[in-house]
Amino acid sequence: MIEELGQIVAEQQLSRQDLVRILSCGADQAPLLKEAANQVMRRHVGDLVYYRGIIEFSNICTMDCCYCGIRRSNVLDVPRYRLSREQITETAIWCADQGYGSVVLQSGERQDEEFIAFTESVIRTIKQRTVSDRLPAGLGITLGIGQQSPQTYERLYRAGAHRYLLRIETTDEELFGRIHPPAQTLSSRIACLQSLREIGYQVGTGVMIGIPGQTLEMLADDIAFFAEQDIDMIGMGPYIVHPDSAMAELGMMERGPLLQLSLNMIAAVRLALKDVNIAATTALQAIAPDGREQGLSYGANVTMPNLTPVEVRKGYQLYAGKPCLEESSQDCSTCLLRRIQSLGRDVGFDQWGDSPHAAAAGRIPGQQES
Repeated sequence: MIEELGQIVAEQQLSRQDLVRILSCGADQAPLLKEAANQVMRRHVGDLVYYRGIIEFSNICTMDCCYCGIRRSNVLDVPRYRLSREQITETAIWCADQGYGSVVLQSGERQDEEFIAFTESVIRTIKQRTVSDRLPAGLGITLGIGQQSPQTYERLYRAGAHRYLLRIETTDEELFGRIHPPAQTLSSRIACLQSLREIGYQVGTGVMIGIPGQTLEMLADDIAFFAEQDIDMIGMGPYIVHPDSAMAELGMMERGPLLQLSLNMIAAVRLALKDVNIAATTALQAIAPDGREQGLSYGANVTMPNLTPVEVRKGYQLYAGKPCLEESSQDCSTCLLRRIQSLGRDVGFDQWGDSPHAAAAGRIPGQQES
């Protein structure tokens, strides 16, 4: 397969078999795979890395996903919190002052009116208070608050959020059922993604890589799903077991093979989808100290510095070994910039950093100026 990567770079459409072969690449084939992915990245999305300052504003969750460290059943093990409106807003203003351009508001999943109204108010406040000459439409806002009704999605879109990340985790129905309780279904998750698209959001999704029982063919089918659903941004990460989850006894892949598979998945998505945004997620750094840099070197172009206040950050551990729990936002910013520059790449400051895929479809409200 590696010998054929030149053809792939030249716009070849990848088959399921092609994707499986890319996903099976070993470390000895990494240089050619990285170069192919980076050629496609530079051609279709450019060389800049875009920041998404992530604020994990609440770990209160009504869901009971079998893999998750903040699942509802962990009532005795996880101290629950919700940041105040002022804490979230001030953190977002700091984010804008640093030139990040975009913020991610992420939380556990709730559908009650109090939570939705609170989130709506926070979005409106952030949009109003981050308008500047550098950001004439304020910060770009991505939401990651799980499955909601179409009416709620519409409400939050009108408040000012324009991106939404809802990971599918796996598109294999049987595997999805094994990692979620019966009340959570693959069909309902897909319906939410479709609602988000119809409303006008830039839609993001992604999968866990290395789930027990997952095959390379399943991952290849996940990539095909991204294309079929016209996804604008991808956030994927390795499956890392949490000791208090329902899946803890199943264990996880060895870190070396898991890292390589995760990097191969980033490269495969870049080669297949070309003009979408792809995140080098924090979970990569949990299995290798330079994991995020490696993700960027395989074709990713987004990374998410953690802005959650240090005093509550330990309460938002979806998996074990989450990095940067003790670093301040400023420390994290300085460290991450140094890591990115070590790759010979620059950060796209004071920009929303929307994907060319979304721009071509007209999914950028107001077509924000750079």
